[in-house]
Amino acid sequence: MSSVGPVSDSAIYAKGLQKRFGNVRALDGLDLDVPEGTIFGLLGPNGAGKTTAVRVFTTILRPDGGEARVLGHDVCKEEDVVRTLIGLAGQYAAVDENLTGRENLRMVGRLTHLDKAVINPRADELLERFDLTDAATRPVKTYSGGMRRRLDLAAALVHRPPVLFLDEPTTGLDVGSRNELWAVIRELQADGTTVLLTTQYLEEADRLASTIAVVDHGTVIATGSPADLKADIGSTVLTVSFASQAATKRAVRALAKAADTVPKVDDTTVELTLRQGAKQVIELLRALDVAKATPTTFNLRESSLDDVFLALTGHKAEEDVA
Repeated sequence: MSSVGPVSDSAIYAKGLQKRFGNVRALDGLDLDVPEGTIFGLLGPNGAGKTTAVRVFTTILRPDGGEARVLGHDVCKEEDVVRTLIGLAGQYAAVDENLTGRENLRMVGRLTHLDKAVINPRADELLERFDLTDAATRPVKTYSGGMRRRLDLAAALVHRPPVLFLDEPTTGLDVGSRNELWAVIRELQADGTTVLLTTQYLEEADRLASTIAVVDHGTVIATGSPADLKADIGSTVLTVSFASQAATKRAVRALAKAADTVPKVDDTTVELTLRQGAKQVIELLRALDVAKATPTTFNLRESSLDDVFLALTGHKAEEDVA
């Protein structure tokens, strides 16, 4: 990644950020620059350093080296100011399950020093926005997982922070709850909130983020829009299967020679990224015919962020590399 320097519209900025836990380098020179008013995705597997970075930006952890700023304020020297500017919702709902939904939001209002006259109207406003009005007087322990996550996000927004950190907010949610939360995140960005989203769900990053930073082993290894990252590794992926190992071996030799790249092999299935797109397919089919390697299945698709991550790191995004 090219050198990052702060710009006038940076909401979140890091340069050479470092954090160790014993012998483990959780952050190893992480660079980041997030423009105001955008949804920025940190994409990586468990153990890549995403959550550690969020904890540094939100003043929960102090870095061992480097620089981190939120809206121009140093997270170490101006932590009190930073805390007034941010909201945080994590993987697990941080609300008190023995209180009602409304009581939780009122409590957050008091903790963030909102004017007393504002707390109740703000709580009711957020309960309505997150479709929790009917459950407002119920204890949170009676809420579903999706309802708890929505309440947690509402709690992070009580004091109207201009910058919101979402640390894998949809982990464990069903498809319907995930889609509902995605819609809310888009609405927040449309209202001008800067959102930094950490995720290991490739579809989530692709659907929400205008820019993605791929994180692995505590450092950013690539940055760009989802479309740009996919284009960098080739626009089309060819997957073919064969009836035997012998046919697979012949196919691999033929495809590698014709495409001038090394195919990925999984048992009798061969996958190949095509730099020139679908126009290479006819040439590759001819190569397979000459090699007497007839496919049993043949699939052509556009590349995905999963392909990007595998190409960049050598492993899939959902793998735990801690």
